[in-house]
Amino acid sequence: MSQRTLHSLFKPKSVAIIGASNGKKRAGNVVMRNLLSGGFSGPIMPVTPKYEAVLGVLAYPNIESLPLKPDLAIICTAAARVPAIVERLAQFGCKVAIINASGMAMQSDDEGNNLLALTRQYAKRYGMRLLGPNSLGMILPNLGLNASLAHTSALPGKIAFVSQSAAICTTVLDWANNKGIGFSSFISLGDATDIDFDELLDFLGRDSRTTAILLYVDSINEKRHFLSAARAAARNKPILVIKSGRSLEGTTAAKLHTGGVGGNDAVYEAAFRRAGMLRVNDLIELFAAVETLAHSSALEGERLAIMTNGGGPAVLALDQLMLSGGKAAQLDQACIDALNALLPSTWSGQNPVDIGGDADAERYTQCLNILMNADIADAILVLHSPSALGDSVEIAERIATLIASHPNRNRINVLTNWSGEDSAYAGRRCFNRAGIPTYRTSEGAVGAFMHMVEYRRNQKLLQEVPQSIPDNIPTDAELARQLLGQALAKHKKVLETHEATAIMSAYGLNTIETHFATSAQQAAELADQIGYPVALKVQSPDIHHKSDVHGVILNLTTRNELMQAAEAIIGRVHSLNPDAIIEGMIVQKMALTAGAQEIRVAVINDAVFGPAILLGEGGSEWQPSTDAVVALPPLNMTLARYMVIQALKTHKLKDRHLPLGLDMNALCVMLTQISHLIIDCPEIAGLDLNPVLCAGKQITLLDVNIQLQEGVIDNSNRLAICPYPKELEQRARLKNGLEIMLRPILPEDEPKHLAFDNSLSDEDRYKRYFGVRSKMTHEEMAVLTQIDYAREMAFIATTKGPDGEDITLGAVRASIDPDNTEAEFAMAVRSDHQGIGLGKLLLEKLIAYYKANDTQVLTGFTMFENRNMASLAKSLGFTVTFDMEERLIKMDMQLKPSE
Repeated sequence: MSQRTLHSLFKPKSVAIIGASNGKKRAGNVVMRNLLSGGFSGPIMPVTPKYEAVLGVLAYPNIESLPLKPDLAIICTAAARVPAIVERLAQFGCKVAIINASGMAMQSDDEGNNLLALTRQYAKRYGMRLLGPNSLGMILPNLGLNASLAHTSALPGKIAFVSQSAAICTTVLDWANNKGIGFSSFISLGDATDIDFDELLDFLGRDSRTTAILLYVDSINEKRHFLSAARAAARNKPILVIKSGRSLEGTTAAKLHTGGVGGNDAVYEAAFRRAGMLRVNDLIELFAAVETLAHSSALEGERLAIMTNGGGPAVLALDQLMLSGGKAAQLDQACIDALNALLPSTWSGQNPVDIGGDADAERYTQCLNILMNADIADAILVLHSPSALGDSVEIAERIATLIASHPNRNRINVLTNWSGEDSAYAGRRCFNRAGIPTYRTSEGAVGAFMHMVEYRRNQKLLQEVPQSIPDNIPTDAELARQLLGQALAKHKKVLETHEATAIMSAYGLNTIETHFATSAQQAAELADQIGYPVALKVQSPDIHHKSDVHGVILNLTTRNELMQAAEAIIGRVHSLNPDAIIEGMIVQKMALTAGAQEIRVAVINDAVFGPAILLGEGGSEWQPSTDAVVALPPLNMTLARYMVIQALKTHKLKDRHLPLGLDMNALCVMLTQISHLIIDCPEIAGLDLNPVLCAGKQITLLDVNIQLQEGVIDNSNRLAICPYPKELEQRARLKNGLEIMLRPILPEDEPKHLAFDNSLSDEDRYKRYFGVRSKMTHEEMAVLTQIDYAREMAFIATTKGPDGEDITLGAVRASIDPDNTEAEFAMAVRSDHQGIGLGKLLLEKLIAYYKANDTQVLTGFTMFENRNMASLAKSLGFTVTFDMEERLIKMDMQLKPSE
């Protein structure tokens, strides 16, 4: 995959249309018309043996007769002809082709070769890129390029739209043109056989002409590439995603539509959230969000003030705001005094500000001016209901003029809702022209504002520093894997509580004392040993939920009760499920449940994103989409806390405020340890902890079910997000005898990394940052410590201080381009620990890492003043060159031969 080849997609200088036609209903005709009407300045070259000219443009009989190599080709022929055309185009030197044809994955040529596989094979052989098949094409309004089958063109703007559905493309295009909203790029992905979401996100995330990205997703192919690209792009600009397949039936239809794998919708939701993207549920919500993105500045806070000429719509807006978890602005006394001087004495004196049904343009602008001058709100929603006493168009025009000239226009976002149809339409058009967000309903306006709030919250969450797990909680991957290996050697597919206790214990997860008995007599003997009361449960590979067959009896207090219970359970199971094999009975110490709460935690293996952790209420009947919140591993304490808050907020988990109920810290530790267990042990295919007993700080797993999978599982492909690479930890000793740990950086390192950065001398800071710079902010430090291990690497060297706490002594980091061609490194060592071999150890570790990563080149820059760095690089095999003009030293190392 190469970002360099995408340059030809986004900045083509010449275009060829293969299968261009003068027939009005032909795809080759529509594309030609669109290209000619767009104002594209480069050569437009129709290729067809049928006509001498197409729409007045000289045509070429075949690809070989073209006067130059086209940067972009649009193939408008039937599917059967596409492979041969792609081969000829690729041989001719064309960089990118758009394929309109559909159904290629389902068709074969005369030799039985799949058309799509053949097309990909030819393109890959010659390094040509493909958009589609089943693509509507693309529109780049800034270049005047309409290389699409769309019925209309797009206006220039700053929003990028990428869609797997051609029909959604045309719908969004229609709506945007009506609203006067423009695009930086408009791309129909089609079946994404080559160019996919991840590469486009990488390109658009770096594109200075794009301020926001919209995606329409049917299915994701490359989970890790997609999430890495989305996480990187979402740090810089909002990404909105609308995903089809929220229902089981919808998922099936989406699979048929794009040929993708249908994953669980709740897991998709979790993946989008984790990447910092915003999911919208339907096109109406998408349009409202686009409206806001097109015309708004980033929110500085979450306070919304509402101004209205009618009480009803304002109350509806306020209700929507509070139910969505928003914050209503509070008017201060100075603001109230200013409004008192202007409004009738009957006004409420609070937010929403009702300026009266007789409000004219003068009153509207004066009140808005007061609210914009006061430091009480981060956004203001102006509502207008049709009134015979105020001209809605005049009011809209005066408000637009005020906003354009107000000094706070970039600090305070103003949203508008002119409700009604005929009389309001002209007012809304006025706001469209002025670039002010406007909505048909007050609820829609609040919904759009809450998308801005949600985006802001997501960004803040991504920058939070997670606390560390307490040191006394074990994480023994070696023991857990050894036990799982023993179980697999015995051909076990499922481990129940009594068999899973030691595995759970290796991660500090407590199970209730549990034993397995092959007979009622043995069960009674075990119960005598562990002490009454006990619970008795049937053990059968054919029964997934014991309570469904009344296979559980609790609170047995005597041997006699236990013997009777065993008989009753076996009788019931035989009558309800005569074919069930009963292996024996589980005897469990009864947990003290008074004042405690039961919950359920599970791990499922999603078809798209791999392992996902679920949290919800206990019970045998639950659906991940409706009864649980979902998160993708790896979890840290902050992400686990967010998961619990999400569960409580959406009522998937109910805090019953019991005396020994839910303890946030204990819950987060448990979820984080389960995440570690799942990451460390690929033998675990699924996990069900149901119920889990939460008694304050004490959390006990009452029933454990582990599903196992055989074979060596490649962890790099199993998980959607690259986990902390613990295997790269390394102990070393410096020249002065100091013991250090070399390891990848963690989000938890932020406070110590800040201390390290502040410990650098002014001279070292000058050399590191190529100039004088102030101390790092929290936001900057979050970017440096919360890295995506799939895309960048930072190694730090730490040692123990006198208080037993880690001290960071040095750091080296490098990020790779999306093509994994070149990694650029930077390094710093604590000023009082230089000259003892620390820099050499760090740089050697980085070189070894990128060699193993198959990166081609490692490169770095340093200032002329930093000769020590240049000497170190030279001693390790870097080629060192001097740029006299820029006064920089460049260091290059070829890690593997270029292809």
